[in-house]
Amino acid sequence: MPPPGVSLRPIAREDAELLCRIYASTRTEELAQVPWPQAQKDAFLRMQFEAQHAHYQLHYADAAFHVVMRGEQPVGRLYVHRRASEIRIVDISLLPEQRGTGLGTALLQELQEEARAGGRILSIHVERTNPALSLYRRLGFQVAADDGGVYLRMEWSPGVS
Repeated sequence: MPPPGVSLRPIAREDAELLCRIYASTRTEELAQVPWPQAQKDAFLRMQFEAQHAHYQLHYADAAFHVVMRGEQPVGRLYVHRRASEIRIVDISLLPEQRGTGLGTALLQELQEEARAGGRILSIHVERTNPALSLYRRLGFQVAADDGGVYLRMEWSPGVS
């Protein structure tokens, strides 16, 4: 169960623009350094979003793809792939004004409770430069795999906090 006032609803075809906007908000700082016109940045972000979305749909076809709602307002996305021994957070992204409000923490803690109840690990791949890395560490996630690339595989296990 999400925190009070927050709900999850399955993504729908008409959410494409919203989901692209959420995705783009996670790349703002990175693209601020690129000397492209805004139209070129927008086209690039659209292309990257579509590629990512297609990848998720193909490789995690049976995952739960949700829009995070605060009241009637869509404020993020949460994609979760559940398996017998693992709950994988495929993606968790909140709009900038929702970051730092405790919403991400609450969503992660709900997933930790689900993992604990089922005796499963909770995992996520996170960019080394992602500001949320400190949140994952604070919640007890530990680096499980580091191949020296862009992403770290982090895991949380029941009994570890």
